[in-house]
Amino acid sequence: PFTLTKAQMRGVDEILNDISKPNSMSRLVQGDVGSGKTIVAALALAAITKSGAQAALMAPTSILAEQHYKSICSVLTCIPDLNLGGDDAPCIRLLLGSTSDAERTEIASGLQDGSINILIGTHALIQDSVKFSNLALAVVDEQHRFGVEQRSALRGKGNEPHLMVMTATPIPRSLALTLYGDLDLSIIDELPPGRRPVET
Repeated sequence: PFTLTKAQMRGVDEILNDISKPNSMSRLVQGDVGSGKTIVAALALAAITKSGAQAALMAPTSILAEQHYKSICSVLTCIPDLNLGGDDAPCIRLLLGSTSDAERTEIASGLQDGSINILIGTHALIQDSVKFSNLALAVVDEQHRFGVEQRSALRGKGNEPHLMVMTATPIPRSLALTLYGDLDLSIIDELPPGRRPVET
């Protein structure tokens, strides 16, 4: 229900251009708190699911994962032309450390038969029991709070899926990866109108 900023549109265009290529995307999306990185990620998730593949978003805490789940569900249900499995919206599930065994079993089944399009969660996503049928995009939020092996474990859930990492806290490693060409960089350098200044 709002217009994207020019910076968000630029980031979405860069991502859509990347995922249209035969080789895997590796992109860092950097932007201050409140700049709208989540909507950029949501549109990338939508593009992947519209193509019939699966996507995952991993966040470092349960609270942040739940926030992403609620906001992404809200956004993607507003896109009626996704038409996945005859429904108007993709099937999105949340997986946390506290998720019950019964629900874990249900999620595992849905991932393997492809009925779950997007899985959002914490480190629980990289457990051995989580197996995707066709993971094409792995998104990692606050990437600096995960180790190299944890990010690699999520990407290893698919066959060289696209990788998108997001951060509001650029650190030397992230900048070095960008400089050395391992990650392309999208900068969301514009706050949506009406946002109050953020002090960090």
